[in-house]
Amino acid sequence: MSDPDISVVICVYTEDRWEDILAAVSSVRAQSYPALETLLVVDHNPALLERLTKEYKEPTEGTEVRVLANAGPRGLSAGRNTGIAASYGEVIAFLDDDAVAERDWLRRFAEGYADPKVMAVGGRTMPIWASGRRPDWFPEEFDWVVGCTYKGLPAGRVRVRNVLGGNASFRRTAFDAAGGFATGIGRDGDKRPLGCEETELCIRLTRARPDAVLLIDDRAVIHHRVPEAREHFGYFRTRAFAEGLSKALVARSVGADKGLESERRYTTRVLPAGVARGLRDALLARPGGAGRAGAIVAGVLTAAGGYVVGSVRARRGGAAFSVAGIEGGTHG
Repeated sequence: MSDPDISVVICVYTEDRWEDILAAVSSVRAQSYPALETLLVVDHNPALLERLTKEYKEPTEGTEVRVLANAGPRGLSAGRNTGIAASYGEVIAFLDDDAVAERDWLRRFAEGYADPKVMAVGGRTMPIWASGRRPDWFPEEFDWVVGCTYKGLPAGRVRVRNVLGGNASFRRTAFDAAGGFATGIGRDGDKRPLGCEETELCIRLTRARPDAVLLIDDRAVIHHRVPEAREHFGYFRTRAFAEGLSKALVARSVGADKGLESERRYTTRVLPAGVARGLRDALLARPGGAGRAGAIVAGVLTAAGGYVVGSVRARRGGAAFSVAGIEGGTHG
């Protein structure tokens, strides 16, 4: 399947991102490899649902846009599952609602599926800082905190354990084999910035299909907006703690061996190198060196604390999640 039809799912939840949503859709419509359709899945927000339905009511040139309500519980996972079930493409791609894709984004995804063993292809996500530049203290090794590709991931088109959810695609048969995104992991509309739902799905997929190949192609680029509130250390710490909570749920679902496989390499190799670079920069009087080294140490300790708390909650039965099959009509 070298030229698959690709459906693009964009999950949305707030009118505060109205202009971002329109920009995301426009970037899909401008692709050099046209999408079959774009699905906007609205997460329990009737006003936004109505407004988007009116915005895309009239057919225009380019990819068809369909607006639909999240058919499951509040949250990103159920929204994605709704989009998968309603879509018609052989491949389903996911784009964040506050990101724009470069023109060849879908073309790079499509190229990856020339190999029938490839079940998922992800891309590279670049930050757009609200202040116009990266904060001096913010280490590139922790760009996952703001939903972007972080330093330490291999370059090129490479095989990985999991793709990153805001810039990813899956073959439809992947969901047939493994089910959908787990609800109870990841963002669910509350204040806590949880994550890891795509990690859990990818590990579950490779267990269901041991021959499955998952790729990241760093030429499949999107640009992701980082709001001013997320440029501060308070958010950095909160997100790192939430990542630890989420990782504990992943480990509970798929086991710590697989659930923390990539994290061990990241913690033992990538992060110590980042601390060393930060300290070197501090000795050379370069801006932010000591801050970056300190942020890496603080991030590791905070995430580890979240993991311990999450593990205790999981053992006590205080954290629950579920995996649903994807049910839909006849898809092409």
